[in-house]
Amino acid sequence: GKDIVQFAKAVEISHPTIDGKVCKTESGAKFSSSGNGPAYGQYARATGAKGNNDGSTALCGDVGHTAGGNPITGGHSATPQVFRNFVSATLGDGSHNWPTSTGGTPKPNDNAKAVAGDLTKLTSEEKTIVA
Repeated sequence: GKDIVQFAKAVEISHPTIDGKVCKTESGAKFSSSGNGPAYGQYARATGAKGNNDGSTALCGDVGHTAGGNPITGGHSATPQVFRNFVSATLGDGSHNWPTSTGGTPKPNDNAKAVAGDLTKLTSEEKTIVA
């Protein structure tokens, strides 16, 4: 866990564009205010109940509450959260949520697999940089 935290900090400092491509949260609904903009999953220590006021997640690249057509009223991010947010809010010092998330219905090594999946989607040049 501590190794992934150090890796993420190095990527954030030296290559912020790559940081923005890893563990990028998805939008599953729109806010009821702020011009009905997208509501993205928001990183937390554990995945929450996923409701109109709770889009908290401990899973890399997860979606907020999908709302079933109802507008989101809070507990989500107005912009996608990325690797640095995942590390600071979810992993902490590396002793939480690595390699498996908590809350919701975690699958073995789900966070490790999600990070690895995002890294494989980088360009050849970006892969060389993070190697």
